Amino acid sequence: MKKRLLTLTRYAICLVVALPCAAQDFDTPVIEKWTVTEKGRDGKEKEVGHMSIDGINVHERNPEIQPQPLIITPGAVAQPDLPTPAPSDAIILFDGTSLENWVANDGKATKWLLVDGALSPTKKSGPTRSKQVFGSCQLHVEFATPKNVIGSDQGRGNSGVWLMGQYEIQVLDSYENKTYPDGQSGAVYGRSKPLVNASRPPGEWQSFDIIFHRPKFADGKVVKRATFTILYNGVLIQDHYELSGGTGWRGPHMMSDYVPHADKGPVLLQDHGNPVLFRNIWVRELED
Repeated sequence: MKKRLLTLTRYAICLVVALPCAAQDFDTPVIEKWTVTEKGRDGKEKEVGHMSIDGINVHERNPEIQPQPLIITPGAVAQPDLPTPAPSDAIILFDGTSLENWVANDGKATKWLLVDGALSPTKKSGPTRSKQVFGSCQLHVEFATPKNVIGSDQGRGNSGVWLMGQYEIQVLDSYENKTYPDGQSGAVYGRSKPLVNASRPPGEWQSFDIIFHRPKFADGKVVKRATFTILYNGVLIQDHYELSGGTGWRGPHMMSDYVPHADKGPVLLQDHGNPVLFRNIWVRELED
């Protein structure tokens, strides 16, 4: 009996020790930053920031270091010209009939236009954002890159969907268009490449379904990171990805850090100089 009690005691101790370790689902990535002296287009030398995440440089193009996502064909849509109906508890931000829920980033009237039931940027219109603000949420957005293909790489169908006005999910024509993997359509920009490339051809309507949980801050520091689960054309491309920092552009090889902000922020659509169309935008608010 004494031997059996000793065995059970050891087993119980193992459980107590193991449980806290099992609860830690995410490892903290190793982020390194450095500067390199490079010549710009004007021929002048300048210091350029670089950053790596777990040993892979931001915007790495070498496929041996950062492989391109596997290209797949998403499932067929029965009625591709019709938007996906929103659930009954959704907050409708854009249904194709009005711009009343949208303003310019400075709060003034948006310069975007209503074109055949879609939101469309104009030349140098700047971004447009929702009047209403959100924290953790489920966001549905449908978009179409230009059918008439112009440009390549990041210059082709480039836009973005920003959660809380802070965190960008890249919009790009990634159909037969190579670019750095962490800048493909559906990437958490500069941070996490999509698991697969599920892009439809240019001109066709595509969809993001984003489940987002906001970050939390205390004493000027992030104490709970944001997470993203994203379906692109019905295909899982970000699987509860924990964001290690900001997605703001800080140069060709560096992204921003977390910056403390309010608990809620707008949905923002980027104007990147390409006439990308958006439609059927709705939100379901989630508990933190």
